[in-house]
Amino acid sequence: MMEQSHPCILLNRPPSAAAWASTVGKKEGEGPMGFCFDIIEEDSHFGQKTWEQAESEMQRRTMQQLLITAGLKSDSLDAVFAGDLVNQCTSSTFGLRHLDVPFLGIYGACSTMAEGLLLASLCVDGGYLNRAAVLTSSHFSSAERQFRFPLSYGAQRTPNAQWTCTASGAVLVTNEDRPPYIRGVCAGIVRDYGITDANNMGAAMAPAAADTISRYLDATGTRPVDYDVIVTGDLGVVGSRLLYRLTEQNGYEIAKQHKDCGVMMFDDATQDTHAGGSGCGCSASILCGYFLPKLRSGEYRNILFAATGALLSPMLCQQGESIPGISHLIHFSHSSGKERTK
Repeated sequence: MMEQSHPCILLNRPPSAAAWASTVGKKEGEGPMGFCFDIIEEDSHFGQKTWEQAESEMQRRTMQQLLITAGLKSDSLDAVFAGDLVNQCTSSTFGLRHLDVPFLGIYGACSTMAEGLLLASLCVDGGYLNRAAVLTSSHFSSAERQFRFPLSYGAQRTPNAQWTCTASGAVLVTNEDRPPYIRGVCAGIVRDYGITDANNMGAAMAPAAADTISRYLDATGTRPVDYDVIVTGDLGVVGSRLLYRLTEQNGYEIAKQHKDCGVMMFDDATQDTHAGGSGCGCSASILCGYFLPKLRSGEYRNILFAATGALLSPMLCQQGESIPGISHLIHFSHSSGKERTK
């Protein structure tokens, strides 16, 4: 049924990313990528009383936009794969509880969009689902409260710190025959190089990204030049530099093909975000707003999307533990790469 290499999988009947939607906050909308998002919300509270409720509302609106774009009602979905950064993934649970659709809550930190796409693609390729939605989000204020300091504390951010994006992205994965297609996936392996600084997420995640990208290239016998772009989730400026060094050690030079969503999201010269953006919604919103449209039009033919996550636990960091990293990879293509049988 599948070809695999620990555990890289080439899909037999590549599913389609049939529709997508993105929502961002005011700061993200003012950045260099602001032109590509479906919804830019000026109110960081999204009309709600708390930051956590705001993130749930952001997910609800993004899912609503996805259904409108796809011309579907929620009862057309077979399942929803969703997750976020808040404890117990409550932004997703509370934001989507109205759907009355089978819900699969997932957690991969900032790699959650790629993890959801991986799982949904396998289910659609295997014939177990016909339509699955994948959704994730992050919110600057809910993330700061959970992982670092309450905003009222006024803590100073270090130069290698990243700015958690207020953003959300959703993708509809189906068995339709239309580009872009999901040709292959590669599940990440937890990598831990002993980083203990919660403000240095890029360094914690770069080893996992280098490992996953290298394993997929090894397994498929491809080279970086075979792809228009190799996208990472949110390594930021610091993590991207480390990624180049680590992949070079594996025999691959990816700097010319590489783009990082954390670097793309903000203009640090005018927005003061230090090392760039982060958060589940960072890579998800840019994937949906920027990369998938270019794949559908044929401007891009093949891209690797390797979202990255720092599997951070504030409690364990306080106990002196390090921060493991994870990166899951999706190979998107304008072509299915094979005749699809009906």
